[in-house]
Amino acid sequence: MKYSGKRLISVLEGQVVSPPPVWLMRQAGRYLPEYRALRAKAGSFWTMCNDPDMATEITLQPIRRFGFDAAIIFSDILTVPFALGRTVTFEENVGPRLEPVTSAEGLERDPAIWREKLSPAYETLKKVRAALPAETTLLGFAGAPWTLATYLAAGRGGDEQKAAKLWGYRNPESFEGLLDLLGDCVAAHLIAQLGAGADAVQIFDSWASGLPAEAFARWVVAPTKRIVDKVRAAKPDAKIIGFPRAATLQGYEFYARETGVDGISVDTAAPQDWMSDFDMPIQGNLDPLLLVTGGDAMARAVDALVDSMRGRPFIFNLGHGVLQETPPEHVAALVARLRK
Repeated sequence: MKYSGKRLISVLEGQVVSPPPVWLMRQAGRYLPEYRALRAKAGSFWTMCNDPDMATEITLQPIRRFGFDAAIIFSDILTVPFALGRTVTFEENVGPRLEPVTSAEGLERDPAIWREKLSPAYETLKKVRAALPAETTLLGFAGAPWTLATYLAAGRGGDEQKAAKLWGYRNPESFEGLLDLLGDCVAAHLIAQLGAGADAVQIFDSWASGLPAEAFARWVVAPTKRIVDKVRAAKPDAKIIGFPRAATLQGYEFYARETGVDGISVDTAAPQDWMSDFDMPIQGNLDPLLLVTGGDAMARAVDALVDSMRGRPFIFNLGHGVLQETPPEHVAALVARLRK
């Protein structure tokens, strides 16, 4: 079978590709000894994100080891709050910390300054593109406005929705102003990543779960649709994957129908029979703990997922990111089994 370009892009165009293309969220990171060695030299995660040479090397490490069908740029969703003028720090064994906000007033609104602060990502993409095998898809990404708003309202990471929810309920006009500003910056960032060499981009809405349907529509779906529209206005052929992690099944369907994304990534809880009936390219959703487990348990789960998605446009991935304790040999076994 001939595919129209890279295998992952063919899936996003609606084609069935067998075996399915594979990449893993957080495929570059702490489970790899070569990453840990570089991390020890760098001194901080944030330093690595903003050093194009280091970020390029980290992006390429899992491609060299495993030959994934896609490389995703090594960066972080909090580069967007940084571009908006917030100080971002990463505390060891704690996670990200940033200055909380209670208003969009005072946040940076100049796209030229956004681009300057986000320029390490674009330089990294250019360097990775030059070093990447021609058949390998290069992915850019950004956090979605709702997820970024949860960080900005709480001033910290983790599934901390309380401050953002209260803001949205108490002062919806002010909160939607924040979402609009975040969306403008995210759209500009994705457009620039596509211009720098990304073949496709993914929008991570990591904290989309647990929202009432009306809030999900206002805070997750509407801002994402606005971003997709802005990206497509600048890049009509852009390929975009959406990941509203742990949404309800009805939420995933509504998101897919309304946002205009080309494909949707789903979390571990999404049932395989529902996935196989989904009417757009779908990405997912092996439990990351099965990748930690390895052996027969992982092999059976991989086979079941691939069998259930046979004949459908499908990208093999996890339901969330690779865990730190994952043995690299289990990742190698996963890729080998998929390509048998």
